[in-house]
Amino acid sequence: MKAIMVMFDSLNRHMLPPYGCDWTHAPNFRRLAERTLTFDTSYICSMPCMPARRDLHTGRPNFLHRSWGPLEPFDDSVPRMLKDSGVQSHLISDHYHYWETGGATYHTQYTTWEFFRGHEGDPWKGMIAEPPTQKLHGRSATDSPWIKQDRINRMFMRSEKDQPQSKMFDAGLDFIRRNEGEDDWFLQIETFDPHEPFFTQRHYQDLYPELIRDRAAGLFDWPLYGQVTETQDLVDQCRGHYAALLSMCDARLGDVLDEMDRLEMWDDTMLIVCTDHGFLLGERDMWAKNQMPWYREHANTPFFVWDPRCGKSGERRASLVQPAIDLGPTLLEFFDREPTKDMLGHPLRATIADDTPVREAAIFGSHGGQINVTDGRFVYMRAANPENQPLYNYTLMPTHMREMFSVEEFDGAQLTPPFSFTKGCPLLRTRDTKPPAPQNEYGHLLFDQESDPWQTSPLQDAVTEQHMVDAMRQLMQACEAPQEQFERVGL
Repeated sequence: MKAIMVMFDSLNRHMLPPYGCDWTHAPNFRRLAERTLTFDTSYICSMPCMPARRDLHTGRPNFLHRSWGPLEPFDDSVPRMLKDSGVQSHLISDHYHYWETGGATYHTQYTTWEFFRGHEGDPWKGMIAEPPTQKLHGRSATDSPWIKQDRINRMFMRSEKDQPQSKMFDAGLDFIRRNEGEDDWFLQIETFDPHEPFFTQRHYQDLYPELIRDRAAGLFDWPLYGQVTETQDLVDQCRGHYAALLSMCDARLGDVLDEMDRLEMWDDTMLIVCTDHGFLLGERDMWAKNQMPWYREHANTPFFVWDPRCGKSGERRASLVQPAIDLGPTLLEFFDREPTKDMLGHPLRATIADDTPVREAAIFGSHGGQINVTDGRFVYMRAANPENQPLYNYTLMPTHMREMFSVEEFDGAQLTPPFSFTKGCPLLRTRDTKPPAPQNEYGHLLFDQESDPWQTSPLQDAVTEQHMVDAMRQLMQACEAPQEQFERVGL
């Protein structure tokens, strides 16, 4: 048996045709839905990028114990478990956070890996001189080294084939062609797109002339996180650039489907298409993520699966799933390997086959932000106290996204007893001294997505709120959340 996972970053469910969008050009996502099963109640877990990937490897939530960081020495890693048991695991990615300080332990878990560079501020091409000037809206190459680096990187992407997404998918197709006759392999094709900046070529932009029209105010394909302050024309332009990049993603997804058709791989190859989270593009008068609650646009994600063992396609599944923690156990079960006792995700074989539920509720959030729970219908977001304390990181790998913990962060650090999932390893506990998370400013929020699908009117219902609080407490206990996590949110 073989398995292919195509993973996108910041892929918006509400902008895909299988989920009701009628204006984006994404014919291959339509085709995907016809060939696979479409999940309607798929939710995030730990946020954002690298916390989601730690979930993917370990099959358990991690946001209650630490912020963005690498795999820990005690973590189970599904790609390594496959590798160690004789299944070739191969990562092909252009997601540059894997190769930064706070993500550098992930790719080494695979049997083999390939990396393609150039996204966003990836420190890729070295150039001392200032990049050629271009009128940008809201950003300047002199504002930030990341903006400058992005402008330099784009100089080396004059055509679609030069973009890292194209190189990465080409490498994925090469792996498939080279190994389609072999057995026992897992291929993870993971692109940073359509994550911001929404950079792509003109022929994709031309699909959206009604949005990408007047550029007099400057190119606007990389919004600042937070409140929308731009004119409607600029909001439209940014949405158009996202849609253009989505269409590029769709085209390359189509290449994978074409290759599976050509090589007749559907009888013995699982196909998974997923993302880590969504992205606000002016909805709720906000840009991006992290600053606001994990609304449905972020949290309810697109998810598609083909399992050759049941052969079901063109159907929808309503059961509540969390791909971030469920895919690891699902892949292990697919290859006849056992999950570890520490994994809290569930194999989805029965859910895929006949919509058998695997959970009553799901917990999600980011370290220091609101703690959230959903039962598929209701979503409850619980905010911390104004000081957002006490809050600690528990780690043996004290790194942030791009740097080690500072010396000051070790002030008062303590070695604490292990949790059950740390395999006897004690942990370094350091106080998280970041400013309070903006999400907590929104207070507690309860939404009924049946009567209020886009969470516009918070519900006042003490009985339902208590039911969701009980579910949250139970899931936090199952995760072995530190006691102070309960304290900071008043549980």
